[in-house]
Amino acid sequence: MNSQSSSGLTVPQVIPAADLPGDAEQFDVVVVGFGIAGGCAALEAARSGARVLLLERAAVHGGTSSMSGGHFYLGGGTAVQQATGHQDTVEAMVRYLMASTKNPDEEKIRAYCEGSVAHFDWLEALGFEFERSYFPGKAVIQPGTEGLMFTGNEKVWPFRDEIVPAPRGHKVPVPGDTDGTKIVMDLLRDRIEEAGVEVRYETGATNLVVTGNGAVTGVAWRKFDQSGVIGCTGVVIAAGGFVMNPDMVATYTPPLGGKLFTLGSTYDDGLGIRLGQSAGAALEHMEEPFITAPFYPPSSLVKGIIVNSRGERFVAEDSYHARTSYFVLEQPGATAYLIADSDHMEEQRMPLVPLKDGYETIEEMEAGLGLPQGSLASTMARYNEHAVRGEDPDFHKHPDWLAPQAKGPWGVYDLSLGTALYAGFTLGGMATTLDGEVRRPDGTVIEGLYAAGACASNIAQDGAGYCSGTQLGEGSFFGRRAGRTAAARRTRG
Repeated sequence: MNSQSSSGLTVPQVIPAADLPGDAEQFDVVVVGFGIAGGCAALEAARSGARVLLLERAAVHGGTSSMSGGHFYLGGGTAVQQATGHQDTVEAMVRYLMASTKNPDEEKIRAYCEGSVAHFDWLEALGFEFERSYFPGKAVIQPGTEGLMFTGNEKVWPFRDEIVPAPRGHKVPVPGDTDGTKIVMDLLRDRIEEAGVEVRYETGATNLVVTGNGAVTGVAWRKFDQSGVIGCTGVVIAAGGFVMNPDMVATYTPPLGGKLFTLGSTYDDGLGIRLGQSAGAALEHMEEPFITAPFYPPSSLVKGIIVNSRGERFVAEDSYHARTSYFVLEQPGATAYLIADSDHMEEQRMPLVPLKDGYETIEEMEAGLGLPQGSLASTMARYNEHAVRGEDPDFHKHPDWLAPQAKGPWGVYDLSLGTALYAGFTLGGMATTLDGEVRRPDGTVIEGLYAAGACASNIAQDGAGYCSGTQLGEGSFFGRRAGRTAAARRTRG
């Protein structure tokens, strides 16, 4: 059923609706992919009265979502924010996301922020509770079970001067950096079963069924040596990104193709996106990857300075780790070093950025790193002079993270691409409406086709403005909307 090319860019052929067998199985909604987005879409579609089939290529539920730590970017006055004394408003959340996103979609951002508290409540109603506690440190994700922390650039200049900062990183009550989302996915599986959704594992979608006027009315599937075709009024594609597809990565996000550890599951091969293309879907932000190599924790390292191969600072060191990495990759040779003095070096808990060497003097360090003579000495002197006064006129690092780096010896951590362990995933996908309807390049909607999660383009569009928890937050939020909208189509005319 596919075209002849075996390339990872191959777009599957569509099946004419006229070829659908008269005795083909029929469902109201078919959801492709049982990660956070697909699971939420299936649950909401079923709760809206639809007869739902959920297809998952893997033998278990969860997808790439289950690999993550359990961060949901939520705000506007959630129960955790209120319990921990952190004031937040919908408008502040909207303004922050608008300011920090490269090409913000105001309609989606506003809807996400306005629905954030209700979505928080919906998530907890699955059967768990975010701990009513706050983690004040600088970390990729809360090390314990604390329910809230800053996970973006809210306290980074210029955002903090324009919008009152508020922490919005809500973590499920599971300690550690990974696998926290499993608790949510297991509960989602239970709620889906209660709602009467039929789930078929080890079963993948292979083609879409399309009418003469371009509407999607079914899906073809394969399970080992078995295959078939199902008719429906709506298909929701939530089958993940394309980070595991070398051809798509080379075409759209070549920086992810080398010297990086890819974050994804086996099935993040872009098939969902290519299924959408087969029906005429437009794609958005495909060239934008998320790439990062966090150098914290420990938080003390944030008080150091980051310089490039010219010995110059180029980013506020208290930036969210993905923002820092975004700027590192723009430096000559993607080379950068984090320098901390003996008062601020602590044992690394996530050693993705290796300790390169230690130096007794600034001059020795400058020579050892091959920096232009006098460059690092000048940069360090200027930084230390202002840090003593709690100031950073060049990059406006927050006073909480300003401290002179004046006590030798100094340690150098190598942030350079190819040395630090950078990891990444894809952000682009099908263009969609607020309710998950897939758009064509001319902006019209493909009837019967919906997309959510990593194969759809929503509010997470670029690595520099990314906030930890956005993928789970928007995947679950917009997945729910897509499921409800797909379910509503069965009752039309």
